[in-house]
Amino acid sequence: MSKAARGARAEVSGRDGEAAAAAALAAEGWTILARRVRTPAGELDLVAERDGLLAFVEVKARPSLTEAAFALTRRQRDRLLLAGECWLAENPGHGAAGIRFDLLLVAADGTTRRIADAFRAGDAPA
Repeated sequence: MSKAARGARAEVSGRDGEAAAAAALAAEGWTILARRVRTPAGELDLVAERDGLLAFVEVKARPSLTEAAFALTRRQRDRLLLAGECWLAENPGHGAAGIRFDLLLVAADGTTRRIADAFRAGDAPA
């Protein structure tokens, strides 16, 4: 399979994973404020809020939940922290009850699992 074909396949898988993640969050009462937000620091998959709690949600879709859980790198976490700061600067007034970074795992069979408050600034390197 060519590199372009693998990239296109990953793009479709990522979009499908993000749709499943957004549906799972909505079912839990979260309002999806934004999807695939591009900031100067990088992209945020989902931005959601519930009862004043703001969550920047990174979606990892892999064949299994275990593979998805290990897919987030230190470099990606750092980029997400900066991207969250960029989003907040452009969208003040959100997160009155707090702000966190969640990881939403999506397996190939559609199973989802959310790791709430998955990482924070200053966490030790993985």
